[in-house]
Amino acid sequence: MDRYAVLRIRDFRLSLVSKFFVALGLQMQAVVIGWQIYQLTHDPLALGLIGLAEALPFMGLSLWAGHYTDHHEKRRIIVWTEGGLVGCTFLLMALTAAGNRSPWLIYGVIGLTGVFRSFLWPASSTYIDMTVPQRIYSQAAGWNSTLWQVGAIVGPILGGWVYALSDAFHAYGVMAGLLLMGVLFATRLHPKWPVRVKEESGMAQLWGGIRFVFSHQPILAALSLDMFAVLFGGAVILLPIFAERLGVGPSGLGLLRAAPAVGALGVALYQSHRPVFKRTGVALLTAVAIFGLCMILFPLSKSFVLSLLLLAASGGADNVSVVIRASILQAMTPDHLRGRVSSVNGLFIGSSNEIGAFESGVAAKWLGTVPSVVLGGIMTWVSVAVAAWAAPQLRRLRLESVQGLEGARIRPVLEMPQTGMR
Repeated sequence: MDRYAVLRIRDFRLSLVSKFFVALGLQMQAVVIGWQIYQLTHDPLALGLIGLAEALPFMGLSLWAGHYTDHHEKRRIIVWTEGGLVGCTFLLMALTAAGNRSPWLIYGVIGLTGVFRSFLWPASSTYIDMTVPQRIYSQAAGWNSTLWQVGAIVGPILGGWVYALSDAFHAYGVMAGLLLMGVLFATRLHPKWPVRVKEESGMAQLWGGIRFVFSHQPILAALSLDMFAVLFGGAVILLPIFAERLGVGPSGLGLLRAAPAVGALGVALYQSHRPVFKRTGVALLTAVAIFGLCMILFPLSKSFVLSLLLLAASGGADNVSVVIRASILQAMTPDHLRGRVSSVNGLFIGSSNEIGAFESGVAAKWLGTVPSVVLGGIMTWVSVAVAAWAAPQLRRLRLESVQGLEGARIRPVLEMPQTGMR
C-alpha cells in the first residue's frame, strides 16, 4: 500500500499545512499569555481564569456551531474563523503596545478566540472527513497527529524564546504571522458543501449530536472519563508558577509546555508501527491511570529535567487516551452528524481543558500549588476507578466489538489543537 497516497490529495495537503501553522500560533499564544498574566498578577487564580475566559464562549456556542457546520460550506467557515484568530492576536499586540496592565482586557480577547474556535473545531474536522477516502483515512490521521505534535513542541519553545529574547509584543507579532499563513493556505481549499439528508426540524436537529452520544454508552463513558481525568488532573495552566520555582523563566516555560507533546509524538510514532490496542477499554483505563500518576509526581519534582520527563510521560499516556476515544467516536458517527458530534466531543474536551484550567487555578489559590496538583492526580485515579466500575461496556470494550456497531470501521478522528495539553 502506498504510504504517501493521502499526501497526493491536494486539499488534504493544504488543510494539513494550514492546521500546522494554526497549531504553532495557538501554542505560542498559550505560553505568551500565561507568562504575561502571571507577571501582571502573580496569582494562580488569574491563570485559571484564562481557561474559563475561553471555555465559556466555546462551550456556549459549541452545539450551535456544530449544527451550523453541518448545514453550511466548510471552507468558508475555516477561513473566517482562522482570520478571526489573526484579528484577536492583533488586539493582543495593541493592548501590549498600549502598556495595558489589566488582565481583564486580555481575558476579553481570549473569550473572543473561544468564539472563533467553537466554529473552527467542527468545520476543520468535518472538512477532512469529506476530503479523504475511508480506505486511507488512517494515513491522514497519522500525518495530522504528527504535524500537530510537532507544532505543539515547536510553538511553546518558540513562544518562550521570543518572549525571553524580546517581549510579548514581538512574540504576538510572530504569532500573527503564523496564523496568517494558516489563513492563506485555507483560502486555496476547494469548497465542501453539506450532505443533505431528511432530518427532524428545529431544536431536534440542534440536539442531534447530544442524543447520539448519550445513546451510545461506550462513547459517553470514554468522553466522560477523559473529561473528568483532565478536569482534575490537568496542571498545564500552572506551569508558569513551576517555571518560576525551578528558576527557568519564560524559555524554560516553553520547554515545560512542549514536553507533553514530545511524549505524545513519541507514543504516536510507536503506535504507527504496531497493531492497534485490541483490549481497547483496558488500554484506555490504563493510560488515564498513568496520566494521573504523572500528575501526582510532577509537582513534587525539584529537578527541571525530571519535571520534563514526567510531563513527557503524561503526554504519551494522554495521546493513547485521545486516539482510542476519538477512534471509537469517529467509527460510529454518520456523515450527516459529524459536525454536531464533533462539537459535542469538543464540548467535553473544552470542559476538561479550559474548565480544568480554571479548577486548577482555584484549587491552587485555596490549597497551594503543589497540594492542588497532587490532589488532582489522585482524583484522576478516582475517575478511572469509577469508570471501570460504572461502565462495564467500556472496561470490556475491544476494537472488534466497535467494528460490529453501525457496521463501521475504526479510524481516528482529526482533532483541532487545543490550548491545553491535547
